[in-house]
Amino acid sequence: MQITETISEGLHREFKVLIARDDLDARLTGRIQEMQPRMHLKGFRPGKAPVSYLKKSLGKSVMGEILDEAVNESSRRALADNGLKAASPPRVELGSDMDQVTQGKSDLEFTLAIDLMPDFEPTEVTGLSVEKLVSEVTDKDVDEAVYRLAEQSRTYSPRAEGGASQQGDSVLIDFVGRVDGVEFPGGKAEDFSLLLGSGQLIAGFEDQLLDAQAGDQRDVRVTFPADYPESKLAGKEAVFSVTVKQIKTPDPVSVDDDLAKKLGLDSLSVLRERVRDQMKQDYSRASRMHLKRRILDALDKAHAFPLPSAMVEAEFNGIWEAVQAELQREGKTAEEEGKSEEDLKKEYHDIAERRVRLGLVLAKIGEQNGIQVAPEEVNRAAAARARQFAMQSQETGQTMTEQQAYQLLTSNPQAMAEVRAPLFEDKVVDFIAELAQVDERKVERDILFLDPDAAAEKLGSA
Repeated sequence: MQITETISEGLHREFKVLIARDDLDARLTGRIQEMQPRMHLKGFRPGKAPVSYLKKSLGKSVMGEILDEAVNESSRRALADNGLKAASPPRVELGSDMDQVTQGKSDLEFTLAIDLMPDFEPTEVTGLSVEKLVSEVTDKDVDEAVYRLAEQSRTYSPRAEGGASQQGDSVLIDFVGRVDGVEFPGGKAEDFSLLLGSGQLIAGFEDQLLDAQAGDQRDVRVTFPADYPESKLAGKEAVFSVTVKQIKTPDPVSVDDDLAKKLGLDSLSVLRERVRDQMKQDYSRASRMHLKRRILDALDKAHAFPLPSAMVEAEFNGIWEAVQAELQREGKTAEEEGKSEEDLKKEYHDIAERRVRLGLVLAKIGEQNGIQVAPEEVNRAAAARARQFAMQSQETGQTMTEQQAYQLLTSNPQAMAEVRAPLFEDKVVDFIAELAQVDERKVERDILFLDPDAAAEKLGSA
């Protein structure tokens, strides 16, 4: 086997590999001889079929396996002999007529294209300075949360006969929707419970049911939003034939021990403490989300090194496929998002570069500091994801059980790597947060629960 480096540019290497046909034939003969004792062919005693006969009958299929092994072997040697570390599986470009090679009439020639892992030293994390947004759970916050619970569990009583519906009432209705006089899928329901003012249905629908009485029939005219998920209905005018069957008015909301007991707790004070504890956990998760984003931003800013093009392109392709699928679901084009397709691709290519860069940085920091994810942690995460898969399959009318989803997931190495990746990332981020200089900044609750970009913009304009 001859391996010759032909291109060395940045993180890209190419090698020309030549394996003589005599070498291939020797490998083929050796493999056939290994198989011979186990072969049972008609006309020959078990294990006694001649090697020459087996080479003619099985040579082509066995040679395919030998070629795969030769490619893998040459890749390992090219990397090991040159002290290189591949960023992704090498790409192979054949230079030989494979029919001639498998027939033993030609040498095997091919080119290996390899992208290398960049050699860099991560920044000293103790030198990072990041901001952590925090907010305090106040008594007022708890009061509002408990009141929302009371509203959610409130009861309704029928309105007096002849009473007209008002905002906040619950109405029981049947309806049939039509566009251009034709019914459309999903536009029909019976015994549908609707809370007037909830915004549950298309804008304008609920307003047209105000001042209605039980037994009324109304034509409700609405226009589907231009960005409605179902593209066939987007921007279309529809008429819903609605029958009002029952009207109920909300009973007064009571925040007391009876509310707590209705929710399975002993008293209002216990309920308030439960709510406070839950809110503290929610605030903590939101605070950590912002801190993680600030840490990733700081790491991205602190590192500038060449990236393996194959890794970037693979990441971009995954992102772009998801973007196109989303645009297709919404029936939109890139131009309708206010950008050309070229600009949109550039934007997502930058995101792909950031993800690859941060992935490499976090991996190096984790490796240098011995950060690992325990198998039981991965298994728990896999079980949780399998549970989600099973629930989603049931929603779509399929019958995949949680156990089946778990077995399918754990038998796929790539899928398990995707389960492990966020666990490892969070561990590294937590490690950095312990060592970096973290300055807390108190903010209002509304800002704490914003997306990190929206929160940064809000705070920047404050």
